[in-house]
Amino acid sequence: MESTIGGTRRHIVDLTLGLVREGVETTLVASAEREPAFRNDLRELEREGARVIELPMIRAVRPMTDFRHYRALKRILRETGPDVIHTHSSKAGVLGRKASLSTGIGKRVHTPHTFAFLFSAMFSARKRWMYRHIETRLGAQTDCLVAVSESEAQTIHSAQVVDPARVRVVPNGIDPAAWVKGPGLSREALGVPENAPLAVVAGLLNPAKGQDLAIRALVETGLSELQLLLAGHGDWRPELERLALELGVGDRVHFLGWRDDIPAIFRSVDLVLLPSRWEGMPYVVLEAGASAVPVVGTRVDGASELIREGETGFLADLESPEDLARAIRAFLDCSDQERRAMGVAAQERVLAEFGVEAMVQKMCAVYGELL
Repeated sequence: MESTIGGTRRHIVDLTLGLVREGVETTLVASAEREPAFRNDLRELEREGARVIELPMIRAVRPMTDFRHYRALKRILRETGPDVIHTHSSKAGVLGRKASLSTGIGKRVHTPHTFAFLFSAMFSARKRWMYRHIETRLGAQTDCLVAVSESEAQTIHSAQVVDPARVRVVPNGIDPAAWVKGPGLSREALGVPENAPLAVVAGLLNPAKGQDLAIRALVETGLSELQLLLAGHGDWRPELERLALELGVGDRVHFLGWRDDIPAIFRSVDLVLLPSRWEGMPYVVLEAGASAVPVVGTRVDGASELIREGETGFLADLESPEDLARAIRAFLDCSDQERRAMGVAAQERVLAEFGVEAMVQKMCAVYGELL
């Protein structure tokens, strides 16, 4: 796989580690070009018993480079002879499945982690048409397509890129140990006023994650005191900084950059925001739930079934800073007791239903069905 950031990175590491511990002979072919720190994960997976091959795949379409990586994948398949070839994300999904088809090796399983042709805020209509065409052709030759949430499965059905009978749902799962308990951070350490309501958006600074919508929500009625933390890095930061200044909320938007202490940050805020434009099954909602922190999020795939309105958080319409602000106000209007009850309900559900062990077992069941 070539998308080695965010939730996809987490999913790959957890799944590979889980498969090895289940006794499945596992070879991971991955790129660390987008995130060099991913090599730390790869070394850990090797220590646990996975075979790891680093292939410098890139996200952009580069025909000559992509062809070299396609040939390399064919060589790897002939050397390892896997029973199942499980690809993840767009580029690796194309190259890996085509290598399987060319060599005739392995059952083909693909997890898209949302389709690129849905990214209207990132790609032109022409590119999205091309991506959909590719996914449709490959979908006809994919033995199983894995959705990471029930709502993503519905999106896949609506997209008509694969026979619905070949879609299986394996929800993302997490190891809650780091999230359930531990110290938080002081408001002083975070650079925010002591008694102000505090929200965080955690994730890559990217149009998909919708940080611009969270910033725009700050100017809406009733949110003049809300402080917003943006935990994450990315090329979009200068544009987001300009937007905050233009809207006059620069003093209430705090850019934290990349952080390795997100559990402590979650334990320091009143709520987690998920203003995303698209998702499959957002890990941030699972992590917030494990931390007993309510979430206000948009009705994207995964979040729409994880967030129970008024019980574990509140939902807002897509692409609407106004409705996002309404949902935030609904949370802020709750009493401290009601907020704590939401956090407890979210935590209980995540611990009961969304553990990493359950995710691995369900994926093994998918492989077993094909074999």
